[in-house]
Amino acid sequence: MAIIIGAVASSHTPTIGFALDAHKENDPVWAPIFEGYKPVQRWLAEKKPDVLLMIFNDHVTSFFFDHYSQFALGIGESYAPADEGGGPRALPPVRGHTGLSHHIAAGLVADEFDLSYFQDKPLDHGCFSPLSMLWPHESGWPGAIVPLQIGVLEFPIPTARRCYKLGQSLRKAIESYPEDVKVVLVATGGLSHQVHGERCGYNNPEWDETFMDLIERDPERLAEMTHAEYARLGGFEGTEVIMWLVMRGALSPRIRTLHRSYYLPSMTGIATAIYENDGPAADSAADEHYLEHINHQLAGADQIEGSYPYTLARSVKGYRLNKFLHRLTEPAWRARFRAAQEALFEEAQLTAEEQALVRQLDWRGMIHYGVSFFMLEKLGAVVGVSNLHIYAAMRGQTLEEFQQTRNAPGALYSVAGTDAAPAQQAWDVARQPPPLIPATR
Repeated sequence: MAIIIGAVASSHTPTIGFALDAHKENDPVWAPIFEGYKPVQRWLAEKKPDVLLMIFNDHVTSFFFDHYSQFALGIGESYAPADEGGGPRALPPVRGHTGLSHHIAAGLVADEFDLSYFQDKPLDHGCFSPLSMLWPHESGWPGAIVPLQIGVLEFPIPTARRCYKLGQSLRKAIESYPEDVKVVLVATGGLSHQVHGERCGYNNPEWDETFMDLIERDPERLAEMTHAEYARLGGFEGTEVIMWLVMRGALSPRIRTLHRSYYLPSMTGIATAIYENDGPAADSAADEHYLEHINHQLAGADQIEGSYPYTLARSVKGYRLNKFLHRLTEPAWRARFRAAQEALFEEAQLTAEEQALVRQLDWRGMIHYGVSFFMLEKLGAVVGVSNLHIYAAMRGQTLEEFQQTRNAPGALYSVAGTDAAPAQQAWDVARQPPPLIPATR
């Protein structure tokens, strides 16, 4: 079973990444930052965790205000550093632990936390600024990460109590994961700072020290505080320290602090800390009913013949092909697809199998592969195939055979709009679905 071997807390200011990249280790202005991380680096090297669960917030880099989520869990296979305006940092991509992240998603959702999921998104300094200090990475990272992005920049944001409860659910999910995986929680953000308005430059070292005391000894008091209280004491951007309560909730009621540092060089109080459990958790994820709890909603779904629930695992497997088909919503991509399909396959780096599925319009094969049906109807609209053609192919029937199973056999339709293919405009009902691959997958 997976185990939580401890937790690390770290600020995530871009100051940290800048100091590392600029080799400021021996500069007296910057050296205290490096000194604060040395005990953490030694502890991680000794404990050798397989996974760091990174709790951070994006700084309107990969998560813009056109769709802003409160809890977004990374479910993908790897994560690269983001370009925040001047090019990405020279860091290698870090591997994701898809199995653990998918299991965590099931646990949190079963506990009624509404998540969004992401993959193929680069991560900004909220994640990579501390990560680059925690693990050596010159020849690749020594383990994987599970990124949990928390939207704390656009109010209303999650309450401190909600973050604390999320951590308690997170612990149960991690500790019920069936593989032997060693996990360290990494809470990032803060400490006190404000970077906007006439209060810009505000710091409160006394509050920072009090906050770190309370994280260890009285997280309940922190969980009761409002966002306004956090902002008054630590600055509005300093309110992001509520993310530390996710980490704290995943630990036992009593913890011991193995290391703690604090340095205020400029705009943000930079802190590091190491925590280990000092007693059992309040409840046990080993409870035999927990796995039943998280699997309850889909229990028995695998016995429904001819059905393929669109799970996170299927989403990750089919991501490249889904992305290719989703881009058919872009007029320029659609035109290129119609004019030079093979060249577009190569540009999108589709595998030979993926290319064949699209080339042959193998609708059922694409479903088996991990393509969402709602990408298929986009492809159908571009090539002039109605939804009914696709439905017939799913059943292994001709269009005419399938129509006879409907109450209104003549009702043909698709999602195409003003750029419909000529074949669709004429509703070429004589067109037959391509040869079908037997439904063996």
